[in-house]
Amino acid sequence: MWWIYALLSALFAAITAVLAKIGIKGIDSNLATAIRTVVILLMSWGIVFFKNSHHEISGLTRVNWIFLILSGLATGFSWLFYFRALQLGKVSQVAPVDKASVAIAIILSVVFLGEPLTIKTVIAVLLIIAGSIILIFQ
Repeated sequence: MWWIYALLSALFAAITAVLAKIGIKGIDSNLATAIRTVVILLMSWGIVFFKNSHHEISGLTRVNWIFLILSGLATGFSWLFYFRALQLGKVSQVAPVDKASVAIAIILSVVFLGEPLTIKTVIAVLLIIAGSIILIFQ
């Protein structure tokens, strides 16, 4: 079932890239990121309250808070750089290069989370990196 959500994530990420490229025309990319973030903030909290899961906040540990905040900061930087890259480049190059994050995530998951590394995974990582390099220097 996880793969359905992953495919939906990929679909919406692709739609996001095209919509963002149109939306950032003629405005500061940081302003565009801020507007997008407010929309996501309202949508996320709306879902939390709709599902009545806001009561779980009191159960968050210090580790939960620290790593969720760090993850939020990383997401913020990612979005800022992504929108700036979209403003300067083509969606057909920026979006796939941005997905080099998949290869980086796999490497980080092996190093920091101890996830297994198979030959198939190594080949996939190398192909993703090679594809990104090809697109950068196209």
